[in-house]
Amino acid sequence: MEVILREAVDKLGHPGDVVKVKAGFARNYLLPRGIAYEATPGNLKRIAQEKDRLEAAENQRRSAAQEVANKLEPVSLTFSARVGEEGKLFGSVTSADIAQQLEAQGIHIEKRMIDLHEPIRALGVYKVPVKLHADVKAEIKVWVIKA
Repeated sequence: MEVILREAVDKLGHPGDVVKVKAGFARNYLLPRGIAYEATPGNLKRIAQEKDRLEAAENQRRSAAQEVANKLEPVSLTFSARVGEEGKLFGSVTSADIAQQLEAQGIHIEKRMIDLHEPIRALGVYKVPVKLHADVKAEIKVWVIKA
């Protein structure tokens, strides 16, 4: 099924691109969320007119994400946790914890943007990637210390 993207989707395309996707992905994810619409002749004509507006909006989102990335680069978060034997934590540090501490510092990041594959369960220093936009990524330093 061919769809026209309205916003950037990882490993798929940028706004205004006509891409071929599986029907279920389009029907269950892209179309209901307004990320894309069906590539009919009428929609293809409309996208040609809308392309400049979409590019301007995408550039604005990219520049806003770049500003947040510049704020995030110097950020270093410290979590103190109770530790058991062999330096293993009682509990863990999750992306929600990181987002909450960033919010306390005045930087609003949704927890789904924090690319932590699994919770941190040991002492140490970690570089945690934050995906702000399809083209913009930042890293924050997370210190987990003994309480």
